[in-house]
Amino acid sequence: MPAPLLYGSAMILGIVAPAAETALEMARVNAMDRTAFVATFGGVFENSPWVAAGAFPSAPFASPSALHAAMMGVVRAAPEADRLRLLNAHPELAGKEARAKAMTDHSVAEQGSAGLDRMSEADFARFDRLNAAYREKFGFPFIIAVRGRSRAEIVSEFERRLANPPAVEMEADIEQVGLITRMRLERRLGPFE
Repeated sequence: MPAPLLYGSAMILGIVAPAAETALEMARVNAMDRTAFVATFGGVFENSPWVAAGAFPSAPFASPSALHAAMMGVVRAAPEADRLRLLNAHPELAGKEARAKAMTDHSVAEQGSAGLDRMSEADFARFDRLNAAYREKFGFPFIIAVRGRSRAEIVSEFERRLANPPAVEMEADIEQVGLITRMRLERRLGPFE
């Protein structure tokens, strides 16, 4: 079970904060020193605390969406090698890491929410083939915000995106990282305006 990441009542084991508490929580976020900020938000972007470290100088943040925009700005401004490192920090969907539960708590919960941890051997084999084809073509894993999607929707999008050129697909993965991290921040800080 993940530990609470904020000091106040907004984040209690992944429960979304009521809107009335968001301003209080943002005041606490804005009062953090760099070490506390990176410790609190370093895991929002999969195994990539450099994103939170890069966003810290943009404080104070007016809202959760402003914090997210600053973090996405760090990603978009990063050299391609750093963006690739960020993408490659993500586990493959229903891959070896997922089956071994060797992923971040965020990824375990997200993939579990789509049932990717409870599939038949044939379904796991299908994901293995798609993951291998995608990584072979693009050099990074397929990333999609799985919350609220069915397995069929995920597979359909996987197959559709395999036809994209590499530059388009890198941008698609970055966009999906943005959606994933927005959901992660909303679970900690409450809904975005």
